Amino acid sequence: MLEVATGVWHWRAPHPDRTPDERWAREVSSYAVDDGTRLLLFDPLSVPGAVLALAVHRDPVVVLTAPWHERDTRNLVESLGAPVFVPPPDTADDLVQKFGIAAEQAAGGSPDVGRLLAGDAGEGHLYAAGDRLPVGIEARAGREHNDLVLWYDRAGALIAGDTLGDFGRGPRINERLRGGVTHEEVVERPRPLLALPIEIVLPAHGEPADRAALERALSLRPRP
Repeated sequence: MLEVATGVWHWRAPHPDRTPDERWAREVSSYAVDDGTRLLLFDPLSVPGAVLALAVHRDPVVVLTAPWHERDTRNLVESLGAPVFVPPPDTADDLVQKFGIAAEQAAGGSPDVGRLLAGDAGEGHLYAAGDRLPVGIEARAGREHNDLVLWYDRAGALIAGDTLGDFGRGPRINERLRGGVTHEEVVERPRPLLALPIEIVLPAHGEPADRAALERALSLRPRP
């Protein structure tokens, strides 16, 4: 675990669901931000003991940039009683468009965060692009309607989720897009963020980066 800015911690852990054919590294990134009152846990997986110890003295909150980043959320809800903020899971139509599967296979949509949203496992709150969460975070458009980027002004931090990450060639826009969505469209969605005083970028894949890396990523063309 490394404190990458005052009150901002980063750690990496192996994702249990990664398969050998995935192009991203097995280790994924999680973050914690301490604002003195709350401890915000972003896309948490294998939370270090030091962070869990701090959570005892703060109001812990889990914030997911995408519903498929549920990771260790259920355990944290049970152990810490943390509320969870999450974009909506994929519908059946979303799954058909993303993966080209038959409608029958997609029936019912994604099970991501299903128990949480059903009220069977903790306090879940859905949010969408344009919302301001009650914990001081602005949700902005990202790669998907439910794969968002988050702006937390108190830390000068952009939490980039899967929209921007290092998949082996440095920080850049994720090229895995659903049908009908272009790289240029995804670049345009976070571009207004450049007007904000961003100091640090926190992706779910790869290491934390600075504002200059974000500017470069938004100027890069996709590989042919």
